Amino acid sequence: MAKKKFDPDRVPIRRQVPADRIGNFSEVALGYDLGEAKAEAARCLQCKKPTCVSGCPVNIDIPAFVGQVSQGTADEAVATVKRENLLPGVCGRVCPQESQCEEKCVLGKKGDPLAIGKLERFVADREADQGAGQVPEPTQSTGLAAAIVGSGPAGLTAAAELAKIGHRVTVFEALHVAGGVLTYGIPEFRLPQWVVDREVGMLEKLNVEIVLDFVVGRTATVSDLLKEYQSLFVGIGAGLPSFMGIPGENLNGVYSANEFLARANLMRARSFPEYDTPVKRGGKAVIVGGGNVAMDSARTALRMGADEVNIVYRRSRVEMPARVEEVDHGEEEGIVFHMLTNPVEVLGKDGKVTGMVCQRMELGEPDESGRRRPVPIEGDYFNLDCDIMVMAIGTRANPLLPSTTEGLDLNRRGYVQVDPENFRTSLPGVFAGGDIVTGSATVIEAMGAGKIAAAAMDAYMRR
Repeated sequence: MAKKKFDPDRVPIRRQVPADRIGNFSEVALGYDLGEAKAEAARCLQCKKPTCVSGCPVNIDIPAFVGQVSQGTADEAVATVKRENLLPGVCGRVCPQESQCEEKCVLGKKGDPLAIGKLERFVADREADQGAGQVPEPTQSTGLAAAIVGSGPAGLTAAAELAKIGHRVTVFEALHVAGGVLTYGIPEFRLPQWVVDREVGMLEKLNVEIVLDFVVGRTATVSDLLKEYQSLFVGIGAGLPSFMGIPGENLNGVYSANEFLARANLMRARSFPEYDTPVKRGGKAVIVGGGNVAMDSARTALRMGADEVNIVYRRSRVEMPARVEEVDHGEEEGIVFHMLTNPVEVLGKDGKVTGMVCQRMELGEPDESGRRRPVPIEGDYFNLDCDIMVMAIGTRANPLLPSTTEGLDLNRRGYVQVDPENFRTSLPGVFAGGDIVTGSATVIEAMGAGKIAAAAMDAYMRR
């Protein structure tokens, strides 16, 4: 049998042009059509030892679903994906495949790795275009019940896994809409709400009950829920904002990224004037940070009418944790990047932000993250004008649930301590995963935690 010819170049993805997309919240990446998806899938070498699978936190059989796409059987492909992941439309859009499955793709040694994420999105979107989606058939009821606290990626995954094996599952969500960070934290141009709603709806077809406006720690405690449920999963994320502690951060016009994005996403500030909500728009915006949340905030500010948007980041572009694709998109859209720059004071007048004092930095030795540590350059300061300032420098653990749950062990940073093998906490029957355990991480890592925790919860309940 002749060896398959290697094609070094992936099929490009169609996108909105920058001049158009800065005026709307529609998706930037438009996705593959059937012909493009088949052509890209045909690049797969179908390795006997597929290293790509080892890079997937939820263990999707990547060669199998890609092979089905190349043969034109997208319905079979989406079924293959959904055996391990009920959120393919989400993951195909926001997971950092370039540092996970695609990073381990053999094609990447001599050219472009296979566009695994784009193909996952394709099969999810094709299923959506055809109407009702496939849902795994739950096994016979076990008569056991599990509670899930939080409807973000970790909680949704744990719920799906437990429902598939016959447990009664209830998800408790503090907000008025399900999805967690997928809903309040990621803008429409990266992840449309209809995708989240559709994939949450798949869980409801699995008979998962989702209870909204229910704050565990206030509406009921973990102890209260354990009187009805045999096991409980904590997937509340890490939504407490972080600030720098510099003078002037309390001025009007200074937002945390959590507040800024939640207002735009949940309160539809992006749809002004059809919807109006108290978030400042227009003028000059400065976003502090270099991760995906910073990029989301900057590009949201641009679409909400800012005349100029600046990113201020204390390291260089090489060290930016944001996805390269998102940084490139922001640059194409006209966002200005101030690298090796750190705010030291927020300036204001009449209680409103007017600018910031920045200090230039240089890179020193690597820190514990492996990135070179930013070091201030003595005496090198400059001012940057702004009307809106967004702090996107990470988040911390919200203390509400832990503070009302006696006996739940936390680490020194306030995150829930778990056994890394099974995500079991210090409390019998209570498990936890996602950002409330790890701190801010990726959607797919949270989903992987939810999947492992669900298996451990199943074993615990059946003991």
